[in-house]
Amino acid sequence: MDWAAEVDNYCERLGPGFWGEPVNAVTNLAFLIAAVFVFPKVRGDRGAEILCLALFLIGVASGLFHTLATSWAGLADSLSILVFILIYIFLAVGRVLGLGRGAATVSVIAFFPYAFATGYALSAIFGPLNGSVAYLPVLILIFVFGVISDGDTRRGFWTGAAILAVSLLFRSIDETLCHAWPLGTHFMWHALNAIMLAWMILVIHRAPANARSGVARHQT
Repeated sequence: MDWAAEVDNYCERLGPGFWGEPVNAVTNLAFLIAAVFVFPKVRGDRGAEILCLALFLIGVASGLFHTLATSWAGLADSLSILVFILIYIFLAVGRVLGLGRGAATVSVIAFFPYAFATGYALSAIFGPLNGSVAYLPVLILIFVFGVISDGDTRRGFWTGAAILAVSLLFRSIDETLCHAWPLGTHFMWHALNAIMLAWMILVIHRAPANARSGVARHQT
């Protein structure tokens, strides 16, 4: 595979060049702003601080992809999102389910076959959805964490799931509406995802501590 090969996956890009997707590129600042905004609010919570760093890296990697538009930048974009997801699962299993580090680690590993099987089944029903079908297992997982939570934590997870659902809609229709709206809708995926990920960091930070959890919240 030629990792330096240019790719054109989005409606806004009409040709090669660093500013081939100016709106998609600039809206990645939303991730950076969200990370900087949330970090002071979770200071002292090591796990949430790491999530803020991962959120910042998503903005950087996605910015590279929408400017350089190369295969390696696309991989960096995808991996940065995956890193955030895996860290979040580790923390959520410990803090929401109250399980220890071993169970949290197993859950992180189990995410891969779960995401593959669920994504495969959903793609058979709905199709690729412009690549958005790969994120549906995450949407389901957030909803399930809401089901097994209660109070503000449940509402927090479900709010995050609702924002992600709308965000995925905009991501999915980017190419479909391209002929009528040349700018595309992928930039809304960036804007809403920045809000959603920042919100999800606050949700896990504010989740009531579970006495059985082996995943530390505060470290000094």
